Amino acid sequence: MNFAYDLPWYRKFLNESDLVFCDGFGVLWGAKLCGYCLKSEYRMTCPDYIETLALACERENVSLFLLAGKPGTVDKAIAKLKAIAPNLKVKGHHGYFEKLGEENEAIISEINKFRPDILYVGFGMPLQERWILDNLTRINAKVFLPLGACLDYYTDAVCRGPRWMTDRGFEWLTRLVMEPQRLWQRYLLGNPLFFYRVFRALIANSSRTLEFTYESRKNKITEAQSARGNKS
Repeated sequence: MNFAYDLPWYRKFLNESDLVFCDGFGVLWGAKLCGYCLKSEYRMTCPDYIETLALACERENVSLFLLAGKPGTVDKAIAKLKAIAPNLKVKGHHGYFEKLGEENEAIISEINKFRPDILYVGFGMPLQERWILDNLTRINAKVFLPLGACLDYYTDAVCRGPRWMTDRGFEWLTRLVMEPQRLWQRYLLGNPLFFYRVFRALIANSSRTLEFTYESRKNKITEAQSARGNKS
């Protein structure tokens, strides 16, 4: 959400997507504070449903291309998925490649040869969304899923933390402990900034509501006075 606030193109990407799901407790809490009826079960994180997705793809004969992770991670993920969905049409490539130039063109060519129904892209935000926008019209895929570090979690390359923490909104704390150098700004600065923006929006909305109520009452009084004047 902080990216969406600062980057107009990223905000446009979210607003124009066919489906946007909530994968963070901060977004869930922020939405509730703003009066939206979001329940905890609406929160969806890819590591929790990737096997369900694979089984659905196998059942419906939907092909899947995984473009994510360090070299070797995608192969481990494919092996795990094939173990539960042996007939799944799946292929993949790691995400550590140059996003412009010959290497990028070779990756796009590989994807297009496979012609996946679903292309999962996991480079991290906002790089994955920028790459999708830059290459959207050149790739033969029906669905683009930017899903971050899902494969890292799914293959246990990165620890998500114990379930009691992840289910109560503290997954960020585990990630911060595991990767403090990379993530300290996102969480120690980004979390307070996000909630500051939420509360500022709440205050602005309250002011607009009060102003609207005042104007409505004033208009009603004016209309009543005008009606009395017309009768007299």
